[in-house]
Amino acid sequence: MFDDIPRNRSFDAYQAFVLDCKLYWTRHIFPELRKRYAATGAAPQTGAEVKALMQDDTTAQFFGWYERHLQRMKYSGQRGLAVHYAQYREAIAAGLNAAVPERLLDLDPDFEQPEYYTNIDIHQHPGGVWSDEIAGYVYERGAQSTAPMLKTHASLWDRVRMQAMQRAGTEVKRVVDLGCGFGASTLPFYADNPDIDVVGVELSAPCLRLAAQRAAEVQAQNVLFKQADAMDTGLESGTSDIVTSTMMLHEMPPSHIKGVFKESHRLLKPGGLSIHLDFLVRDDPFKEYIHYGHSARNNEPFMVPLNRMDVVQAHKDAGFDDVEIVPFEEFDGALDPAMTSWRFPWTLIIARKAA
Repeated sequence: MFDDIPRNRSFDAYQAFVLDCKLYWTRHIFPELRKRYAATGAAPQTGAEVKALMQDDTTAQFFGWYERHLQRMKYSGQRGLAVHYAQYREAIAAGLNAAVPERLLDLDPDFEQPEYYTNIDIHQHPGGVWSDEIAGYVYERGAQSTAPMLKTHASLWDRVRMQAMQRAGTEVKRVVDLGCGFGASTLPFYADNPDIDVVGVELSAPCLRLAAQRAAEVQAQNVLFKQADAMDTGLESGTSDIVTSTMMLHEMPPSHIKGVFKESHRLLKPGGLSIHLDFLVRDDPFKEYIHYGHSARNNEPFMVPLNRMDVVQAHKDAGFDDVEIVPFEEFDGALDPAMTSWRFPWTLIIARKAA
């Protein structure tokens, strides 16, 4: 199986080096950049004004260059993830294509990927996470260092599940996880709540195959991974207690984001909870400058349109009345004002369908 790939000391050392560099970028270069910005004494009102102010600053230039090229090294460098695992393609593909119980996986052989999704290699992942049969496996490996400050990346998904279950306010019988990727965000729902019916929806067949294999490994009985567009899932109306997504909205254009909100409303039972974890920056021009820069450097062009959207109004247009935007603490102390390291502007977008 694909988890029996032999360890390679050179590859492990290379990836550890990239992660350590990213931690240095996070913990040292970012605070220094903010210090240099503060020393200007200027008071820009927008991220664009901060960008103009800092464009000739060498620390700002190095900060952006370092981020861009560390991500490139992670995937496409001499011992990058895509390069390394390509040599084990046959074994990985065999594992991913191994039979799983029919209840776990629903792939659509005629599915057509949306154009926005295929037009760019999101995250600098070569070919995107949909075009290569082993892309889901490579993406899973890469996710382990997406947020370098997290000691255990899985804890992020556990925190989302806890927020969703606590806020549901009723007995939860069905959860739909939109943009489930390789299943990391879905796992806490089906593994910790075996009496709940869980559906993970995703565009990428390679990701869905891996998600189904991971579910089969733990002998899950209560989850289905379905290939569909999050704005048109084909699932039954009014049957879900929770509709959720994690880091999905910023990877689609506003028209699709609005479609997702409408689909979330359609899927929910009366009183059901919509809860999306994503990235929003509010009232901080410096952080907006950093976030918009990340959007360009990491091949994620829809981060900026999402941040500029009136997501509250978009939910109301979709039929929701009760909408809340709250910061999300991905690890203990992440929201402490004394925390100076770089972090994503994690935000929960929460809405409830009228009872």
